[in-house]
Amino acid sequence: MKTAAAILVEQKKDLELDEVEIPALSYGQVLVEIKASRICGSQIGEIMGVKGQDKWLPHLLGHEGGGIVHEIGPEVSTVKPGDRVVLHWRPGKGIDASAPKYKRNGQTVNAGQVTTFNNFAVVSENRLTKVSENLSFEDCALLADTITTGFGVINNNAKVKIGQSVVIVGCGGIGLGVVLGASLAGAHPIVAVDLHEQKLEKAKASGATHVVNASKTDFVEAVREIVGASGADVVTDGTGNPDILAKAFSLTNSKGACVLVGVMHHERQLSLNTLPLHFDKKLVGSEGGSSQPHIEIPRYVRMFNEGRFRLDSFVSHRYRLDQVNEGIKAMINGEVVHAMIEF
Repeated sequence: MKTAAAILVEQKKDLELDEVEIPALSYGQVLVEIKASRICGSQIGEIMGVKGQDKWLPHLLGHEGGGIVHEIGPEVSTVKPGDRVVLHWRPGKGIDASAPKYKRNGQTVNAGQVTTFNNFAVVSENRLTKVSENLSFEDCALLADTITTGFGVINNNAKVKIGQSVVIVGCGGIGLGVVLGASLAGAHPIVAVDLHEQKLEKAKASGATHVVNASKTDFVEAVREIVGASGADVVTDGTGNPDILAKAFSLTNSKGACVLVGVMHHERQLSLNTLPLHFDKKLVGSEGGSSQPHIEIPRYVRMFNEGRFRLDSFVSHRYRLDQVNEGIKAMINGEVVHAMIEF
């Protein structure tokens, strides 16, 4: 059996669209028909070499999506054919299966334990969480990372308390999840900072009480006018830009937490005065919000079904798989807030 796929063959180049041969399922693997996949900044980082040279080329991409289980491999017990599932990159419940290897014209195409830029994907059982049929596939794709990471940054990394001030620097996909998580946690004020008005509009719709356009004003000064001269209780940085991150750290108050959400390019370095770290100020790195998908996704689905939050305003642009390079370029240029691939 073959599937259409977007393949990263060379960094800093367009993905190649082609068919690949799907391998037979082995222990703990699941074949999923992908119905929707978000294009995440992490994939752009892989393409652009943010973490350095990619030793796994060529390989498939995508780590957050929604789909239907098509077939299960040996010993799989948490899902069955026909189940609607969230595909997530953080490990959850089930077997931690080996990564599959696809074939393209007889040559190996590598993949991680989950990929979503392909119509059918062989996925490790522990990268799947079954959800109710009422969720759209786009909802599933948003729950996979935007929501689990965004909420996890607030709940697990920053441990936000009711009434604490939160500043979100960088309002891309994950940043909007952080905004929504801060709103549900009872933070106040919630200040969203970005260069693009369309992202700030999405941030307001997600619960930001204030927005600051950093292309029009000194955002450090503007944020201090809102949260006070001492700074905010929590500041998150989604840009991965060390110059911006240093400003985010400076905006964090003396007992607060600055959370690194965006990934810095491997050739860049951050320069900080670390003295405040000895007096309870915190600089925290976040890996997916330290989320546990099998525990947290069912909670968030319950809240979603009870109307506690909405997801219909998140997606700004939709693309077919054969338009994936167009979507990636639009994200790099800041033209897109949330890009979704529909199958």
